[in-house]
Amino acid sequence: MTPPSAEAVARLAARAALDKRAVDLVVLDLQGMSSLADFFLVCTGRSTAQMDTIAEAIAIALRADGIRVRHREGTAESGWLLLDYGDVVVHIFGEEPRAFYGLERLWGDAPVLSVERGVGSRD
Repeated sequence: MTPPSAEAVARLAARAALDKRAVDLVVLDLQGMSSLADFFLVCTGRSTAQMDTIAEAIAIALRADGIRVRHREGTAESGWLLLDYGDVVVHIFGEEPRAFYGLERLWGDAPVLSVERGVGSRD
């Protein structure tokens, strides 16, 4: 079985986050711009419980495709969670830390990957 592409992993993670009502979700396409990862998924949770729920939903969705997190950093209580999937790095922020760190500003030249909500999600 061929592993999914980094873009497919980013899209799957994004749909899982959106299904748990992550807000202000953006997927930055860093291919050719960074050696850190091909994609950064950045989103916000409105509470620590929601941040944990988003992280768990992403982990479950990716694990179902045989993709396991390589490294996890931070805590919802700190306002930032990082899930490292190699070519895809997920950043889940609380509202204030998201504004403070401004990853989208740091990577302002990166194209944004369009991600649509999965079938059956509300809003």
